[in-house]
Amino acid sequence: MRNMSDYMKQLRDILVKELAKCYAIGIKSKTVLQILRGGNVEATIKDSGEYVIVTISGKEYKYDKWYTKPVHLAKVITNYFNPKCQ
Repeated sequence: MRNMSDYMKQLRDILVKELAKCYAIGIKSKTVLQILRGGNVEATIKDSGEYVIVTISGKEYKYDKWYTKPVHLAKVITNYFNPKCQ
């Protein structure tokens, strides 16, 4: 998607591969990704400038983009979702 930050592009590319078995990655806008399962939104990932905010089950988790690289955030997300893939 045009104008999506490099951070979000890298995160999306990793998540598409790592969660492919049970989840899809949707692009809601240039700053928002969604993790989908069966058409339902399981999580929202929002780029808010200096931070990335991950919302799962109504709870927000805020990650500083400087300290949390896309590969590290992807690992956190896949560690949460892959065990739920049955």
